[in-house]
Amino acid sequence: MRALARGRAWSVPEELSARVPAERRGPGLGRDAVRLLVSRGTEVTHHAFPELPGLLRAGDLLLVNTSPTLAAAADGRLGSDRVVVHFSTRGEDGRWAVELRAPDGRGTTRPRAGGPAGAVVELAEGVRLVLEEPLAAGSERLWWARAVASGARDGRVRGGNALGGGPHDGGAHDGDATGADATGTDARDGGAADADARDGGAAGRVVRPSEVVDVPGLLRRHGRPIRYAYTERDQPLSAYQTVFALPGADGAGSAEMPSAARPFTPRLVAELVSRGVQFAPLTLHTGVASAEAHEPPYPEGFAVPEASARLVNAARAGGGRVVAVGTTAVRAVESAAGADGIVRACAGWTDLVVTPGRGVRVVDGLLTGLHEPEASHLLMLEAVAGREAVERGYEEALAGRYLWHEFGDVHLLLR
Repeated sequence: MRALARGRAWSVPEELSARVPAERRGPGLGRDAVRLLVSRGTEVTHHAFPELPGLLRAGDLLLVNTSPTLAAAADGRLGSDRVVVHFSTRGEDGRWAVELRAPDGRGTTRPRAGGPAGAVVELAEGVRLVLEEPLAAGSERLWWARAVASGARDGRVRGGNALGGGPHDGGAHDGDATGADATGTDARDGGAADADARDGGAAGRVVRPSEVVDVPGLLRRHGRPIRYAYTERDQPLSAYQTVFALPGADGAGSAEMPSAARPFTPRLVAELVSRGVQFAPLTLHTGVASAEAHEPPYPEGFAVPEASARLVNAARAGGGRVVAVGTTAVRAVESAAGADGIVRACAGWTDLVVTPGRGVRVVDGLLTGLHEPEASHLLMLEAVAGREAVERGYEEALAGRYLWHEFGDVHLLLR
């Protein structure tokens, strides 16, 4: 439990959990019918979200995550047990990082142990999900698993490293991303792992292309959005998409919604543009959150395109503020920023965790939801705005009865 100013411990009262989307709380309401808490240092003001254009100025730049939300929860059976599989992150070797959950009888789930290695989860259409190894040493929550078609033999393809052939040596460190640079050149050294996969190596046989399962397609047909116990009922996938979401050609997306952008509407975007506020798109495919254990984020795929890198650098040079819409946008842009503060086009994997010790190189502000007291994201907020500003803001949010979680209210922190 973290402590607010004056040493007061805090928690989020159950009644402050947003149980349904804003537009479903009453007739005539839209997505933007949420409250906006604004922190400028320790000064806090209270607003409605549609007032955002008046709080920004011409020349400011909003960084927005274009990752679409997947219907990432799917029912399955592990032996005689019913399970819900949360598909989190797709590795470059075709495996998926997954979390197994137990149905709680109320339409949501509770934690359950993953594994053991070799366990098979039966999914729809005869697809089998073979658990292979934990994502991280010492944690049984997330497992690398391979989806194989009905009739295929169980087996493994050697995945390179602990990220399924994705990040090399743990991904990005201190803002340097592992992946492709602006020319598309692969920055990893995956040759040995690729050779082992081609010849079967010591890890076993190669999964033939005919056996590979289109997991995004399977999820489109049989999946549903990940839902946690604080929500009231299932919502359609459209409720979990932001106005900035763009479908990827490979079906990639986020296991959970980049929710800070949820209150934006086309009309609000048009008003911001008309006032001289610019938008820079980037992508970070967020994985499954650690709702109970509050683990720090693990490596995730991201991309900062050349045009967006130029917009960021130009805004900073011209005196505009760079405001990230969501913690995912912070992680992506800071992973593409050098020690000189210049953002360069980059795509790959990042394991960057933004903390007060590391600080931020690019971001001047952050628009985000309200986070649980144990969440590692609070360290990012402190890196952007300072601990006193965060503590003062959360005191006001609790006193003002703001709503938490993905359908809740939002917090704008400006340096």
